[in-house]
Amino acid sequence: MSVTVRVPAKVNVQLAVGGARPDGFHDLANVFLAVSLYDEVTVSQAPSLTITCEGPDASQVPLDRTNLAARAAELLAARHGISPDVHIHIAKDIPVAGGMAGGSADGAGALLACDALWGLRSSRSELLSICAQLGSDVPFSLVGGAALGTGRGERLTELEVDGGFHWVFAVADGGLSTPAVYGEFDRLTEGVEVPAPAASPALLDALRTGDATALAGALVNDLQPAALSLRPVLADTLGAGMTAGALASLVSGSGPTTAFLTKDEESAHSVAEALHSSGTCRAARVAASPAAGATVL
Repeated sequence: MSVTVRVPAKVNVQLAVGGARPDGFHDLANVFLAVSLYDEVTVSQAPSLTITCEGPDASQVPLDRTNLAARAAELLAARHGISPDVHIHIAKDIPVAGGMAGGSADGAGALLACDALWGLRSSRSELLSICAQLGSDVPFSLVGGAALGTGRGERLTELEVDGGFHWVFAVADGGLSTPAVYGEFDRLTEGVEVPAPAASPALLDALRTGDATALAGALVNDLQPAALSLRPVLADTLGAGMTAGALASLVSGSGPTTAFLTKDEESAHSVAEALHSSGTCRAARVAASPAAGATVL
């Protein structure tokens, strides 16, 4: 018997970052949108915990117990006093190390799949508690849709979205380490009073009304200067997308994937084609939001 779960990528339409806390984390006001790029995580009974992976850049995915999918299985099993003897297979389509929460998605997907395989019927709150142990983005990968994340991003308030939005994601060569980007953020803001992060009323209103033009004017990522400092060539990608007709551009999360909001699906395909031809990215992917969270297939 096996269970397969489909789980989405995310884009941060607002990532407001506070100063470093004593524990090294940062308080966030993190507005997530799930987008229609998916990984599929399949779990089946096995003699021991093993992981395999296929898809674009699968060679970059760790296949040991540092993988969030493995850690999810271990945490859920430990909570119920059982052994995490499963084979986890990840079919990757979310860019790896791209600031789109692919690893977090796999953790949420494995958690939901193991819960179904083992017949545990855990409550949503129990699953979210384990997600928060795994990482700041993992709870949203389970929930999907649109949500405001506070604290480290793990405390979620679901948000209303009217209609949908169309995106292009430009995949860069290589990854960017999230800790390195936060470290650069701390360096760039050293000696500067960093305001407490808060959700933008204009951005929340744009989501609620489904107004792509208003959303374009409200997009913000406080980590973007740090990502551009570490990877200056991303500015060329951002410029190419805007020249091609995107309504707005930003670095997705900690990068290096860049995100482009477009007015409709036709524009998204046009921008993707131009980005691919520009030579400033490795690939350009079209997606829509919001998308459903982790779902058993």
